[in-house]
Amino acid sequence: MPSVDELVLRAQRFINSTYNNGATLGISKLEENGHTGWPTMYALTRALQYEMGITSLSNSFGPTTLSTLQSKYPKLDDSTMPSANFCRILQSALYCKGYDGGEIDGTYNSRVKDAVTKLKQNMGVDTVYPGSSLEPKVVKGLLNMDAYVTVGNGSDAIRSIQQWLNGRYVNRRDFFIIPCDGYHSRDVAKSMLFAIQYELGMADGTANGVFGPGTQAGLKSRPVAVGTTGTWALLFTAAMILNKRNVLFGNFTAEVKAGVEDFQSFAKLPVTGVGDFPTWASLLVSYGDQSRKGTACDGVTKITPPRAQALKDAGYQYIGRYLYNPGTSLPEKQIQPGELATIKQYGLRCFPIYQTWSRSADYFRYSQGCIDATNAIEWAQIHGFKPGTIIYFAVDYDAMDSEVTDFILPHFKGIYRTVGENSSYGVGIYGPRNVCQRVADAGYAATSFVSDMSSGFSGNLGYPLPTNWAFDQIVTITVGSGDGAIEIDKNIASGRDTGQGDFNPGTPLTSDLDVDLDKSKYQAAMLTDVQTYLTSIGVPETGGEGWTADGDWVTYGVVSTTEAFNMVMDADWLFTNLARTLKLRKALIQAPVLWELRKLNPLDALADEAVKSGLKDDSSTGWGQIFAWVTIEARNYCIQQGIINGNLLTGADKRAVWDNLQEPEYNIPSVAYLTIYNAYQLGIARPSLTTSQADTQALLARYNGTGDKAEQYGRELIGLYNVLENYNKLSRAQ
Repeated sequence: MPSVDELVLRAQRFINSTYNNGATLGISKLEENGHTGWPTMYALTRALQYEMGITSLSNSFGPTTLSTLQSKYPKLDDSTMPSANFCRILQSALYCKGYDGGEIDGTYNSRVKDAVTKLKQNMGVDTVYPGSSLEPKVVKGLLNMDAYVTVGNGSDAIRSIQQWLNGRYVNRRDFFIIPCDGYHSRDVAKSMLFAIQYELGMADGTANGVFGPGTQAGLKSRPVAVGTTGTWALLFTAAMILNKRNVLFGNFTAEVKAGVEDFQSFAKLPVTGVGDFPTWASLLVSYGDQSRKGTACDGVTKITPPRAQALKDAGYQYIGRYLYNPGTSLPEKQIQPGELATIKQYGLRCFPIYQTWSRSADYFRYSQGCIDATNAIEWAQIHGFKPGTIIYFAVDYDAMDSEVTDFILPHFKGIYRTVGENSSYGVGIYGPRNVCQRVADAGYAATSFVSDMSSGFSGNLGYPLPTNWAFDQIVTITVGSGDGAIEIDKNIASGRDTGQGDFNPGTPLTSDLDVDLDKSKYQAAMLTDVQTYLTSIGVPETGGEGWTADGDWVTYGVVSTTEAFNMVMDADWLFTNLARTLKLRKALIQAPVLWELRKLNPLDALADEAVKSGLKDDSSTGWGQIFAWVTIEARNYCIQQGIINGNLLTGADKRAVWDNLQEPEYNIPSVAYLTIYNAYQLGIARPSLTTSQADTQALLARYNGTGDKAEQYGRELIGLYNVLENYNKLSRAQ
């Protein structure tokens, strides 16, 4: 938690003590925590509005606040300050911005003047607004959370551009002071469009910061090239720098030309070395020049022979189609029977997309990523996509950067792990620029399919094309006519992924796979039956005694039956995923895990501590109480059999494997792989959807080793297996 800033605390106390009827006035009481934040800035804004006589107070420093300030106090200083409290508001805002507020004493003293002078220098407006007075737009910039110094790893070059834009255009009606923090952003992107519109001669009220027809027409007549100097060269090099191109802010030199050629090559524009319209467009807005030729597309309509011919005639080579459609509103969204054969017949190629509901942050989490990956693998195999195909998983909304961290990265970690371990496919991402780049940087996506049509997304504004982009979605159009007419999203292709032009026959849809338990209908009854069964074999709800596998008589009681059951239910998604992937019954994995959780005892914890302290090199551990050496053997067998992917493990990996077994996401799959390995050791068929009761009991017994105790283990667990399988079967039948 950030430390308390005594000066900010003083500002908060001023608000609370001065406007102590804040609820009546429309100024909420502040938490006095010494932390600058929007609540404090909103309260200061409302206080300013109140002091100016505005009756309808707002958090926004909007047109009414600005126009009132401009008409009443076009320049605030020691001779024009309307009141002591008015001054205290400004002094408080200076403290919140990190400047000297001069003790919040209600006087525009020398310390305040020095602070304001420094503030305007940092904003880049000191030549336009010289001296120590506060102009209305500076006050507006003071009462927000923008920084005017380089923050963190911000770029000094970008900060220079921000200051230049402020200094040159702040006196235009609709241009407001932008942050000077060294970071590209939505505000900076819009300010660049305003700047270009002003330089094209657009009047206030016409210039709107939108990349519309007038702006595009103007830029088509404003190419820049080697030798261009002045404002247009500055604007162009600024746009290059904001797109992370390594050029100097200034004239269009030979070095800038080389940078332009590199950018044009990267963005798949004609490589001319000139700042022509297509280059301007790609630098300024995410979709760029929407009239440029695309060779890729995606859509929600079946590719019939006439449509395939129309696409081919229009120069399209790569078609994005959806593996699965959970809804009914777009009946042709999912790849249709025979469609991939048509794509192949016409010499086209297909890249698959997987999307269910992915339009808000609460959809995304690690477990959902694993589920999506498993479903995508199943559908890719059903349709016949060959190994090496990259599947694009969708993030179809404007995710904030914090949401990427908290939700989307864990989601793609689950996708990456599941696809990597359980298939020969690759992972791609569909989404806004920032989301794609961050997932790529985390190592979870090989290529990106960028939703650049959504130019207003904060994840597109202010971000360059991802370094691994494969497809760039820029506009919706209709191609062909008559039976060949088809609406598509036109994409630019980079060549990083060319999709698939040939397909396997495909695998039939397996209808008897396990599904998630219908918890609302069955969980309570399932728990009751589990408790009844365990009690019948001498395992009460809590406590209990028995022999360990090592021959020790112990008292159980670390985890109750209900607690163990609830843990298994919380991980139902993982058991289901494994069962579907490995084509076996999930009760075969659930039963030993639930049993081992219920039978945890103090000696298990002591053994784990001995490993952690280096006194032992292994112990049975985690939810499934598995030894690392057993896990290594089981995983290696499954890798050698082509059941899962991965590098073979050795004894040197034992401690790393033991550490991984502490995570249920690693431990529970290891239980499943051990069960498959045990079938090999027993000389029986690999577990499947139709494994007999006798073989199931043998597999459960082998989980605990060999001998009489293992045989007893199998007899006890087959009853638990049958209870669990009964309710899993009921869920499958729905």
